[in-house]
Amino acid sequence: MFSKKLYVGNLNYKTTEEMLKEAFSQFGEVTSVNILQGRGFGFVEMATSESSQEAKERLNGTDMEGRKLIVNEARPRTEHPREMRGEGGERRDFRKF
Repeated sequence: MFSKKLYVGNLNYKTTEEMLKEAFSQFGEVTSVNILQGRGFGFVEMATSESSQEAKERLNGTDMEGRKLIVNEARPRTEHPREMRGEGGERRDFRKF
C-alpha cells in the first residue's frame, strides 16, 4: 500500500509551503506541508493514498520555480547508529574507522 506522505526534493529555496500546498491540492486534500528551510526538500501529506500516488506520478519531474521536482514516497526516519556524539557533545563519525 502506498503511503500518504511524500518526499519532495530539489526545491528552490524560495519555494514556500503555500506554493507546495497549492501544487499538490489539485490532486486531493493536502493535510500537511513541511519544508526544511535551507535544505532544499520537504514533505507533503495527502488525505488519501490514492491522491498521493496521483500527485507523485503527475508532479515528479515537473518544473517548480525553475527546478525539476523529485517526488517519492516518504520513508520512515531512522537513527544512524554509526554517527555518535563524543565527549562534550561533538559529533563523531565512526564510519571512517
